[in-house]
Amino acid sequence: MTAILSWPARLPLPTYDGYAVEPQDATSRTDMEAGPARQRRRFTSVPTRIPVRWRLSQMDFATFEAWFRLKIAGGAEWFAVDLLSGIGIAPHEARFLGQGGSPYRAVPSRGGTWIVTSVLEVRQRPILDEGTLDILLEAEPVALLAAIGQLHSILHAGLPGAERRILDELGLRPSAESW
Repeated sequence: MTAILSWPARLPLPTYDGYAVEPQDATSRTDMEAGPARQRRRFTSVPTRIPVRWRLSQMDFATFEAWFRLKIAGGAEWFAVDLLSGIGIAPHEARFLGQGGSPYRAVPSRGGTWIVTSVLEVRQRPILDEGTLDILLEAEPVALLAAIGQLHSILHAGLPGAERRILDELGLRPSAESW
């Protein structure tokens, strides 16, 4: 298995303009002669389409074109890129899907910049894990945020002395240089 390439660090991330998350349907629906239709999940993982837009300088556009053709085989290869999701900006595995028969569209703009648009196909978007979801569903968000702030204060302001006492009692206190 080959290592996945990354979006070039020198290139900017997509802008908010036109950005959207478009999950593909993972269900199958069967209309019945009588009664409600039956619906079931067909796939546990489906790709998501994300329309993207970049504003690139002349040099960045030259870098993008060469990277696209030479490093990701004209858009056929998957690559790692940080994209906006429900949990914030997070790493995604994507490839160029494009639209209208073209993998991307590049239009020159004023000031020597290029506007590049495309649609990325993302394998699996990062989401909250089930444990985190359960906590969020059970707790009041405002109270949860307050508790996190209090916990941070306790851990970083209140515990260093207590931690030392506990380690002393257990005979596990490290040397003074490490404190």
